[in-house]
Amino acid sequence: MKKFLRYLMGILFVMAGINHFIDPAAYYPLIPPYLPQPELLNLMSGVLEVLFGIGLMTEKFRKASAYGIIILMILFIPAHVHHIQMDGCVSENICIPLWAAWVRLIIIQPLIILWAYYCRR
Repeated sequence: MKKFLRYLMGILFVMAGINHFIDPAAYYPLIPPYLPQPELLNLMSGVLEVLFGIGLMTEKFRKASAYGIIILMILFIPAHVHHIQMDGCVSENICIPLWAAWVRLIIIQPLIILWAYYCRR
């Protein structure tokens, strides 16, 4: 089961990272306006998600990648807070109910962190 969860997380992170390159404009509104260079931040996020996803599926880089995912999820917290501050709508195309934005921050984000921690070994 652990191997399945590790590969599932790895594949999901690789897919999410690739999406940063396929549709970068979709991510820009999620980046809080006080952070500089949203294009660079999006690019870096995509690269790190792909690298950590691949690394999670390899024995040699599994632990480092799991901790990288945990750090990345912590670094994404300002984006989730920004989404909440915007009442769930950061753009016309990216609108979710405010309760869903809260769920992402206080339930889903910690679960992803715990999942990565579980997959570290």
